[in-house]
Amino acid sequence: MEHLIDLNNPEQLRKGDPGQMLEALAGLPQQCREAVKLARAKEISFPQTFQHVVVTGLGGSAIGGDFLRVYAGQKSRVPVMVNRDYQLPLFAGEHTLVLAVSYSGNTEETLSAYEDAKAKGAALVALTSGGKLAEKAQKDGVPLIIIPAGLQPRAATGYLFIPSLIVLEKLGLVPPVTSDLEDMIETLEKMGQKLSIDIDETKNPAKQLAKLFYHKIPVIWGVSGTTETTAMRWKGQINENSKALAYFNVLPELNHNEIVGTEAPEKLLKEVELVFLRTEDDHPRVQKRFDITKEIIGDRVSGVTEIWGEGKSLLARMFSLTYLGDYTSAYLALLYGIDPSPVHLITLLKNKLAEV
Repeated sequence: MEHLIDLNNPEQLRKGDPGQMLEALAGLPQQCREAVKLARAKEISFPQTFQHVVVTGLGGSAIGGDFLRVYAGQKSRVPVMVNRDYQLPLFAGEHTLVLAVSYSGNTEETLSAYEDAKAKGAALVALTSGGKLAEKAQKDGVPLIIIPAGLQPRAATGYLFIPSLIVLEKLGLVPPVTSDLEDMIETLEKMGQKLSIDIDETKNPAKQLAKLFYHKIPVIWGVSGTTETTAMRWKGQINENSKALAYFNVLPELNHNEIVGTEAPEKLLKEVELVFLRTEDDHPRVQKRFDITKEIIGDRVSGVTEIWGEGKSLLARMFSLTYLGDYTSAYLALLYGIDPSPVHLITLLKNKLAEV
């Protein structure tokens, strides 16, 4: 099948990527190191104890909260949830820590949830590059972590995740995270050398996956408690960067429903490219489920690719898989002749909402 671009031609790739998404991806490890410094430099303390943590945000600004929720699920006795709404849950109150995250600082749902947190007496921390959220936080005396502007929110994952994690560490809600963060960043640095624009397709797993997904429907399966957010991130990145359909689900839940959806329509199923995101942290029974599921349905779809997370810690494994998905989505966009950066339909929707 003819492609619109040669993935082994860096000059063509750069020309097809005027928004410099690939350059932003290449900078992720350094972005993570800068995010650590930014968060470490900020003094944050509150007099009360916390019973729950709510990260409120949307889109690329919320994905850091999802990573935090999964990581904290294995590290913290305090539950972490992500709120993608104009209001906070009814339980939010004095013993709730609310992390208001908006890369632009102007996300209307997040600004509304910020005001709701104030009204409910919750403790607030704001994470943004500026905008109205920064103005509100400064005016209200709310701890504010300012991150660099100029990126697509989905390309600012390090800035949008790491400060929130370090805030939880500073407040004693998770154990020390320095070792896991260093493992994660070192793993991303090693992976970046394999995934970069200058690495030939024969040695570049992201370019190989992009070819595999070309004119197919990627379906990404992760695992509850380990790679669920990573699978969702793959789906979202293929949607936003590649401007293509993609879907995700998680084991073991999908073994109780979605697995049955591989019987019909047969013609469409042959256009489905299935990806299993796996880590050593997955429950032993889930490991078995992956193997048996592949045995049962492997012949019904176009193909099944199993990918294992790299690194010593769950954090590194989650983000190594995420990094691979990010690069894959950008290369897939270029195969389709699409600039990965703009999201015209989201902009159109926001503009129409602004008119109401």
